[in-house]
Amino acid sequence: MLLSQLSAAASPLSQEQLQKLQGLVAELNPIQQAWVSGYLAANANTAALGGVLGQATVPAQDAAPLTILYGSQTGNAKGVAAQLEAQAKSRGLDVKLVNMADYKSGNLKKEKFIAVAVSTYGEGEPPEDAENLHEFLVGKKAPKLDGVKIAVLGLGDSSYEFFCQTAIDFEERLQKLGAESVVARADLDVDYEEQAEAWIASALDAFEPELKAQQAAGGATNVVSAPFGAPQAAHSQYTKQNPFTAEIATAVKITGRDSTKDVRHIEIDLEGSDISYQPGDALGVYFLNDEVLVDEVLKALNIAPESEVTLGNDTLSVRDALIEKLELTQSYPGFVEKYATATGNEDLAKLVADKAALREYLEARQIFDVIKQNPSEIAAQTLVECCRKQQARLYSIASSQSEVEEEVHLTVGLVEFEAFGEQHFGGCSGFLAHRVEEGTKVKVFSEHNDNFRLPSDDNTPVIMVGPGTGIAPFRAFLQERDAREAEGDNWLFFGNPHFTQDFLYQVEIQGYVKSGLLNRVDLAFSRDQAEKIYVQDRLREKGEEVFAWLEKGAHFYVCGDATRMAKDVHQALLDIVKTHGGKDDEQAEQYLKELRSANRYQKDVY
Repeated sequence: MLLSQLSAAASPLSQEQLQKLQGLVAELNPIQQAWVSGYLAANANTAALGGVLGQATVPAQDAAPLTILYGSQTGNAKGVAAQLEAQAKSRGLDVKLVNMADYKSGNLKKEKFIAVAVSTYGEGEPPEDAENLHEFLVGKKAPKLDGVKIAVLGLGDSSYEFFCQTAIDFEERLQKLGAESVVARADLDVDYEEQAEAWIASALDAFEPELKAQQAAGGATNVVSAPFGAPQAAHSQYTKQNPFTAEIATAVKITGRDSTKDVRHIEIDLEGSDISYQPGDALGVYFLNDEVLVDEVLKALNIAPESEVTLGNDTLSVRDALIEKLELTQSYPGFVEKYATATGNEDLAKLVADKAALREYLEARQIFDVIKQNPSEIAAQTLVECCRKQQARLYSIASSQSEVEEEVHLTVGLVEFEAFGEQHFGGCSGFLAHRVEEGTKVKVFSEHNDNFRLPSDDNTPVIMVGPGTGIAPFRAFLQERDAREAEGDNWLFFGNPHFTQDFLYQVEIQGYVKSGLLNRVDLAFSRDQAEKIYVQDRLREKGEEVFAWLEKGAHFYVCGDATRMAKDVHQALLDIVKTHGGKDDEQAEQYLKELRSANRYQKDVY
């Protein structure tokens, strides 16, 4: 029934209240109206329940829930946090799940029970949504946390030196403020699922007695949920644990014959799946290891290819296991340690004892190299147990479903290097560049990235900085804004070595300029002149206009190399704000922090 019709009926609202309600409803879409309806119903239920329970209801300030804080770069820590929340609720515990980016640091002094799930990326750096809280905890405003109970879980990759450093930082800082860990911190590698489940059970076992005692003392806690939650993105049945078997539709090289880079445009057919994605999301791809290299390894170890091995609940040949299931390209210390023990190799054992030497050794080697350079008599099952499960490679999606429908596009740079007299290729990039053709099967899933999103208001201007394969998500952004007929201005900064060899998606970009979708494009082809020019140099050249765009509300995006490019772009942005905004160092840093807090400065870097 329309609200205008309702106004004629008997109503408990005053005329003024009814007019305000009509005005609000007119501004809402159907999903928002459903959410408001559920919110109001839940609010009424809560009030009614409070009246029934009377004084037995615990006041909100007295009933401290288990607050789960997560900081996630690719979604894994968020997934573990959601798992922890679900398990806590199944035990009847009052729980609150919060992204660190949305957490008000002033609430920290009110907490009694805190669980942290956080990832680490780069050189021991926190994920972007954890940066502010990470910094707050070492500042003068961080409160004393005496009596607060905490549990910390970290996710990382042991192939990096500062493994799970962010989790270590959080636990140390919280403890320094007086908090007490109720369970040992978990520092989990890429193959983390089983260990995460065990840690969740242990953490909840530790938290549960006090939480239950608190709830019992109060008689009840306010746990009424709204019948309608906030609109959620549709979840596919296909996940990291249950990927969809798709087909390669197209795989073409998009750099020139004389380019120093090999970049492929990959199109994957998702027909028959329920996979959906948004611009800014990533696609997880499981690949097949090179059969030639697998056969060389088996020959070096004198293992019969048909030897049966067990992986979890599966029994298969060792050859199939090495091709389909195990990590053989990305090297990591854990393999060397297990392999040295299994083979009794003293040289490798010495390396394991010297972390710096081991990392230097692994930097130039894939797992294939370690095995081939250290052959030994080893059982097939023992070899398999030395290896970790293959992890899907995540690629920024280079398409919008509004444009390509049941397809997903990727922009993949081939990882290649010469070592020990042989050409080496990245596991997934080598597979996609050299060993697939139209119709090849590939297992995939979408990975949502809520930290890299177009503005909800189509009138908002955007600045996109994406050199090299960093162009990928901005191709998706432009397709999406084109499909939505967004009115907001679009400005792209793109760079690569040479105009003639490396201008990725040149025809499409020129088409968007011609149609007016792309208002500005600034290019930086670093090797086309004596002095190298990069995207950060183009940003500085256009600094006055960049700052003017930011002042009028533009969102600023960076995608690509985290080690150098993203840091150089960040410094250029600081310089622009200082020069054209008349700010000092501290004020410029604060300006960018405020942009990040408002989700107007977003990075997708790797």
